[in-house]
Amino acid sequence: MLVIEDDPSIRSALVRALSDRGHAVATAPDAMQGLRDAVEQRPDIIVLDLGLPDLDGIELLRMLRAVSTVPVIVATARDDDVSVVRALDAGADDYVVKPYSAETLSARIRAVLRRTVTQDSEAPLVVGGLVVDTLSRTVSVDGAGVDLTPKEFDLLAYLAARAGQVVGKRELLTEVWRQPYGGADKTVDVHLSWLRRKLGESAQRPRYVVSVRGVGVKLVEPTE
Repeated sequence: MLVIEDDPSIRSALVRALSDRGHAVATAPDAMQGLRDAVEQRPDIIVLDLGLPDLDGIELLRMLRAVSTVPVIVATARDDDVSVVRALDAGADDYVVKPYSAETLSARIRAVLRRTVTQDSEAPLVVGGLVVDTLSRTVSVDGAGVDLTPKEFDLLAYLAARAGQVVGKRELLTEVWRQPYGGADKTVDVHLSWLRRKLGESAQRPRYVVSVRGVGVKLVEPTE
C-alpha cells in the first residue's frame, strides 16, 4: 500500500494504524514522489490526500490513471460535492473525508480490494457485439475499440456484469461513484449520455443502453 500525504504526523499515524491491521505501508510526502513510487513499486492500493504541496491531488489522480489501474482511495479534508465528484470522475475508487478513524479507512481498503480482485478475475463480459474486458480495461463493439474514460468504463462494466437487469440510478451512484450518502442523478445521466454516444447510439435510438422510465437503465443485446 502507498500513502501519499504531505502531513508528517498524519503519515506516521496512518503507518502505525494500518501496519497494526496487517498492511505493508509505504509513504510519499508529495505528488511527484508518489507518482514515481506508484509506477516503480506497483502497490496494491493508494491512499491519496488532495492537498499536496507540489500538485493538486486531482491532477495526480489523472496522471496515475494514465499509467495505472491501481485502486485509489482519496482521503482528504475537502468535503464539498464538487471535490467529491471531480475525484470520482478522475478515477478514484472511494472517497473518505477527514477526520476518519483508522478502522473506517481499513474497512474501505478491504472493500475496494475485494471489488478489484473480483473484477480482475472475471473473463471478458460479452453482450452481443460488445466486449468489456475488466482485466485490461478495454472495450470493443463489433471488433472496433471504444475509448472510454475510467468512470465511463466502470459504469459500462457494472451494467455489462448485470446484462438484462434493470439497475437504478441510486445503485449506480452507490456502486460506481461510491456515494452511499446519495448524490445527483444528473451525474449518472451525463455519463450515460457520453457512454451512449461512444457506443454509437442515443437515448432516443438505443442499441445497448436502454432506459426503463422511473426505474433505471439496463444493458441489452441489440435486437436488430
